[in-house]
Amino acid sequence: MSNQENKTNNKTNNTEQAASNEEAFQSTPKSPAQSLAQTKTTYDKVITFVVPCYNSAAYMDNCIASLIGAGARDLSRIEILIVDDGSTKDDTPERADAWVERFPDVVRVIHQPNGGHGEAVNTGIYEARGFYLKCVDSDDWVDVQAAQEVIDHLDEFTKLDEPVDMLVTNYVYNHRESKSEKIISFRSVFPRDKVFGWDDIGRFRISQNLLMHAVTYRTQLLRDINLRLPKHTFYVDNIFVYVPLPKVERLYYLDANLYQYFIGREDQSVNEKIVLKNIEQQLLITHFMIDAVRLPEDVPSRKLLNYMLNHLTLMIAVCTTFSILAHREQKLINREHYEMWHYLKEKSPKVYWRMRLGIRGIGTSLPTPAGRTLTIIVYRVAQRLYKFN
Repeated sequence: MSNQENKTNNKTNNTEQAASNEEAFQSTPKSPAQSLAQTKTTYDKVITFVVPCYNSAAYMDNCIASLIGAGARDLSRIEILIVDDGSTKDDTPERADAWVERFPDVVRVIHQPNGGHGEAVNTGIYEARGFYLKCVDSDDWVDVQAAQEVIDHLDEFTKLDEPVDMLVTNYVYNHRESKSEKIISFRSVFPRDKVFGWDDIGRFRISQNLLMHAVTYRTQLLRDINLRLPKHTFYVDNIFVYVPLPKVERLYYLDANLYQYFIGREDQSVNEKIVLKNIEQQLLITHFMIDAVRLPEDVPSRKLLNYMLNHLTLMIAVCTTFSILAHREQKLINREHYEMWHYLKEKSPKVYWRMRLGIRGIGTSLPTPAGRTLTIIVYRVAQRLYKFN
């Protein structure tokens, strides 16, 4: 799944969720996201690394140290923006301030009331001084050598008359329990050593999904589309990656294993038990994605459209699969929770039939009890093969 494969920062405080789904998508009156269109368009850094932190004292130092190492060749090119999202249970605020004291020209910290991972990213987009922006969860880290190569390339892109809109890099699943790694690369999808457009790409395999870990966006592009993520909600990284894609015209793929994605904590948002607990939020995010981009009208490239349709199908499949699991465990009893397809059909019948009749659509929406059992079997097999949660 976006993931889960989807992992948004589980440091979000779910006990402070918005009272309704609608509220989750409404910024407070002083929210920076409301004025993105008026945000400054001059940048004095090559890249801003946004690090949302919520009670992250146990692991945030490792993340930030890797980012400092990434910029070691010339620290003036990077900004590390720590967004302390209302941490109260540990010394996250003090650790963040300590990094600012050590590297005052590189690290900034913003202490804000708890708004969840999405609001922390919103703040990062608004405050960034970097020409490019990458989000790094505080329990993850970057490969220093790969990151140095990334920064060198981004530095060159800033000098172009038509700069690259999105850089794609590989990411690595780091599994604590098995002490194993799983590299997700895009060598078979994207050209190398050149700027290209969507019409130049190949076919994505089922394991090749553009997650937050894989993309670095041009900051102004995110501001121009006024990207705003919901508050107090898991899995918002799906929105962060998916919604801007139709506005991306110039891409570059760097075959480097940049993002090190940690898997192994019981409280991670991609942990199966946590997903089941928060299935309503997964459904909310998928609804938002269906509504946010009109398919096919908003997508200029046929190849990009194919990817977005497949990815949205995967998101619905995730909702279907976990709704079946939750229903079996009697955590949900309302059929509408595992009938996301019906919402899509009402919204766009043509898109519905195209997605529904694909392999992913058929394989995860079989209506009978035997079909639902097969859906779970397919999920378990994929879980073992790709180790995404």
